[in-house]
Amino acid sequence: MSRLIITALILILCQNVNSQSLVAGFDSDEYFELLKISSQQGDSLYNPDLPLPESHTRTYRSPVMGLDNRWELWESKDSIAVISIRGTTKNQLSWVENFFSAMVPATGKLKLAADFEFDYQLAQDKDAAVHIGWLTAVGFLGRDMLPKIDSLAAIGIKEFLIVGHSQGGSISILLTSYFENLKLKGDLDPTIKFKTYSSAGPKPGNLFFAYDFEEMTQNGWAFNVVNTADWVPEGPFSIQTTEDFNASNPFKLVKGGLKTLPFKERIVLSKIYKNLENPPKKANKAYQKYLGKMIGNHIQEALPGFEMPELYNSNNYVRTGTQVILHANDEYYKLFPENPEMIWNHHMYEAYYFLLNGTVISMDKIKSN
Repeated sequence: MSRLIITALILILCQNVNSQSLVAGFDSDEYFELLKISSQQGDSLYNPDLPLPESHTRTYRSPVMGLDNRWELWESKDSIAVISIRGTTKNQLSWVENFFSAMVPATGKLKLAADFEFDYQLAQDKDAAVHIGWLTAVGFLGRDMLPKIDSLAAIGIKEFLIVGHSQGGSISILLTSYFENLKLKGDLDPTIKFKTYSSAGPKPGNLFFAYDFEEMTQNGWAFNVVNTADWVPEGPFSIQTTEDFNASNPFKLVKGGLKTLPFKERIVLSKIYKNLENPPKKANKAYQKYLGKMIGNHIQEALPGFEMPELYNSNNYVRTGTQVILHANDEYYKLFPENPEMIWNHHMYEAYYFLLNGTVISMDKIKSN
């Protein structure tokens, strides 16, 4: 009997050694491994000299879908799977997705193809709005991912790391929101756990989406890792108007207050207020026209059956997720100098590798870019 007990204890201990659990909080080693996984996607930032992942093996690479999107599934012996989302490629469609940057509500329906209506919810807040191009990617990628996630959950693999660099970083945030809301609705196993690293990602939505996402993933379950020298996380173009504030705000009182002033003061101050208020609203309409409706009219060539949805009246993009700042210093700039002709210098994996842990990789490749 004692031998049976000892054998059972050994088996339990061995199982615990080989099976780890996701822990909240930023882990630089975890992120470094995910960077290695992300860099194998073969997008526009690919460099064959980058190091291979040490603990994970790719078990699935999806077909290309949507606007040149793709994802990979990586697994390791610790029963934690990795969902890796490809960033921008050299394909024109991939750039169309980036510039298709008008906002739509974070909850709604998108007709993405003749046979595909994407019913989505990415936030609980009715005022939350997100980037329509990257939401399109969520629709196609999510449809392919969910059966894989369900299959892994059925055999006991219920912990997932989600990573994306550049365009993939923004999509990773939106996908995480989509999955977490599926869990809330009971459409995805609520015991599944996601931990997200958005690397060098642009801004995915408005302030109310950021509030919703950060509350949902607070206490260390989603990170936005940024190189301070990198211009990509500064996009898309962001415009804040008086309509982007919460319902209770002083701007709604301005016109009523002006009416109580003497005639001359009312005329002068009304003109000043209009000159301050109207340009941002005019710019917002222009962005919706050119980066929303105009691009949307051409999306059907790539996505037959796509229908342009009603846009959300805002372009107030903000950074989203717990911020992890990789601060470019003098030592960094010696290796990655400012150069107007090298616009990707600070966005490459090599730059993030160096700021994370001082690793210098293939500098000849960097200098030749």
